[in-house]
Amino acid sequence: MKYTVSMEIALPRERAVELLADPAHLQKWLRGVVLHEPLNGMHGEVGARSRVVMQMGQQTMEAVETITRREPADLHGIPRDAVVHYEREIVAEGMWNAARERLTEAGPGTTLWVSENEYRFDSVLMRLVGPLMRGAFRKQSVQHMRDFKAFAELGTDVRDAKG
Repeated sequence: MKYTVSMEIALPRERAVELLADPAHLQKWLRGVVLHEPLNGMHGEVGARSRVVMQMGQQTMEAVETITRREPADLHGIPRDAVVHYEREIVAEGMWNAARERLTEAGPGTTLWVSENEYRFDSVLMRLVGPLMRGAFRKQSVQHMRDFKAFAELGTDVRDAKG
């Protein structure tokens, strides 16, 4: 199952990438994150692996995230028309996910964030049900992007939200 979502962020591209890739900020904008701890490597660098624990209602999900691409590695001085790539694979029991983030300058002080997501499921049930849930997965991705936008632009912390 694949889908792509996008959103403009009223921040310079370099700052948007820094905030997006910094695990210290994850709990402020990524709903349900309980834990994000390094297993090996420097976070945000290609090859770095982290243990991620998410809480969704009464269910807890544990996964391993691996950074698979970050280009360019140094964001300073890159051309305005360059695309920044930040990609991760997330593996949990019965599921594999690739998140491919592309950030471009949309204008002065504005970043276009395009997120391409791909999911694969191990169980026969999820292989059958997964495509039917595509809308729910997409909706959750858009919510994460909105939460990031509110955090990045306004400092809004999802942990302060009621409901």
